[in-house]
Amino acid sequence: MAYDNICKYLAENYPADLVRWLHGLEVTEISVLKTELNTEPIHADSLTLLQTANQILQWEFQTLPASKPSLPLRMLKYWVRLKEKYNCPIEQVVIFLKFTTSSKAYTNQLVESNTSHRYRVIRMWEQDPLQFLANPALLPFATLAFSESPNRLLEQVAAAVDRIEEPLAFTNISACTQLLAGLRFDQRLITELFPEEVMQESVIYQKIIQKGHKLGLLEGKREGKLEGKLEGKQEEGYSIVRRLITRRFGSISDQLLEGIQKLSIAQLEELSEALLDFETVTDLTVWLTEH
Repeated sequence: MAYDNICKYLAENYPADLVRWLHGLEVTEISVLKTELNTEPIHADSLTLLQTANQILQWEFQTLPASKPSLPLRMLKYWVRLKEKYNCPIEQVVIFLKFTTSSKAYTNQLVESNTSHRYRVIRMWEQDPLQFLANPALLPFATLAFSESPNRLLEQVAAAVDRIEEPLAFTNISACTQLLAGLRFDQRLITELFPEEVMQESVIYQKIIQKGHKLGLLEGKREGKLEGKLEGKQEEGYSIVRRLITRRFGSISDQLLEGIQKLSIAQLEELSEALLDFETVTDLTVWLTEH
């Protein structure tokens, strides 16, 4: 499950609410920028870029701290590209979603000899859930916030989601909440508190399904092309071997031909070389028996 994609969906559909939470700003002019820059394109599902009146806001949602290249280096690379393109102040925030004790989740800078770069880090398990419970757009994040009684917190979140009156918002916020809750809670508990059919009707859930379907089709095409190439090579190898046999021995039995047809590409190549040393069809029969 691409949990960072869910956060990206929330950020792009409720940007003012997330700006208020992450930056403490009240803004009226916000535009969501494509996560692509001209030089060495950036395509990052977890990366969200927003532009306000006088700055660029970059949010990086991370499920786990592991990253290649390292997250501090990536943040520096993003900053340089954004600065080149927009030439304005840039504020970067990394939000870690899932609890971890890794030191990487507590690192907020890159320091390399004469280079230093800093960014802000937010660890969801340290956040006060009240700020999320008070805002319907932020309810999905409440499931990951600090609590001495996590199950009780999830019950509170479910109750708050249930109070959303606008049908479309209720459906989508409920779906995002259930999906993010999967990072922390057992699926059975989530199902008890949230109606599963609501999630299936949501836009975000349908997008996830569609994306999975597209990936499946692409993978199927790749596998199909690879399989087609292998079959083509196998048929070509069989054709060459059969011509060599015809020249050397004339016609042979259908049983021997069937045995040759079952050989792999590597075995057909091996047989084509071995045929140079065969004197009779018996030699071919023995070779096939051994292989």
